[in-house]
Amino acid sequence: MMQTSQRNLWARAPYEHRNARRCRSTTKKVTTIVSGAANARDMSSALSLANIRSSLIRQEDTIIFNFIERAQFARNVPVYTPDAIPVPGFNRCGRRYSLLEYVLRETEQLHGSVRRYTSPDEQAFFPDDLPPLVLPPITYPSVLHHCAESINMNERILQMYMNDILPGLTAPGDDFNYGSSATLDVTCLQALSKRIHYGKFVAEAKFLAKPEEYSALIRSRDAAGIMKLLTDREVERSVVERVRRKAATFGQDITENGAVSVGTGANGGTPEGGPRLKVSPDLVARVYEDIVMPLTKDVEVMYLLRRLDGVQPPAVSSATTTVAFEASQPAAAAPAR
Repeated sequence: MMQTSQRNLWARAPYEHRNARRCRSTTKKVTTIVSGAANARDMSSALSLANIRSSLIRQEDTIIFNFIERAQFARNVPVYTPDAIPVPGFNRCGRRYSLLEYVLRETEQLHGSVRRYTSPDEQAFFPDDLPPLVLPPITYPSVLHHCAESINMNERILQMYMNDILPGLTAPGDDFNYGSSATLDVTCLQALSKRIHYGKFVAEAKFLAKPEEYSALIRSRDAAGIMKLLTDREVERSVVERVRRKAATFGQDITENGAVSVGTGANGGTPEGGPRLKVSPDLVARVYEDIVMPLTKDVEVMYLLRRLDGVQPPAVSSATTTVAFEASQPAAAAPAR
């Protein structure tokens, strides 16, 4: 009886999903929960321009391992179909959320309360629904132009994940593991979002490396020229090949005696006649070539077109801007939450 009442109570509270600018109202609400708490300061260097390269490479590993986890389960179409599963959540138009939307929003409620989305390298899929903080706000170094806060590609990322990535990542059919599929989808989406929105940091470092060239293009509103200047086809090819090799390596099972055994993924690949892998290396390569890098560059162009608006960020020494973004480096510490 108690469970029924609780479900009905949730059902009467519709949720709103508006993919607009990132919500900053939490800084006003936070005093009701952590009143009197002094702002903390991020003492790590994880968000410095010099650490962008190592972070991008580390995120490749995260994305591939998340894909491997999701590939264990079938497509499970009801997870993505509104009203297929009666979750207690609705958008502002009264449409019931799909299970994925519901789990994603509820995950952001928890993560948002412990300031995940106050970090400059994170973007929420439901930015206008973020809850009050239960931790005091944290101060991050001013690395990016203030326009970065308004750039959010998550609506496109979500659609491309469901329409373009899942069909190649998972086997067709329904194994009824809906909860597992949805929670793993959330980790995949969060990893993809973080990687793609890192384009803001990449763009800032590229601007500081060639300020005169970029400034001329920005003032003339030449988006195509900016895209051409920031594109390095050779680096992109090396990234695609690297993630392909990583997927082939991570997708194998290593036995106790060091031998490689056949993978068990639902939709794995078989490179060059080798064992079936947990995830297709070709799929991972295509995701980077056709989705991750193009969307990252879209973020870079959006950021750079507004880079000269208003107040400029603090000057950074040229020594921190000569970043070969895709070369291998030791991993940097994660930003404080």
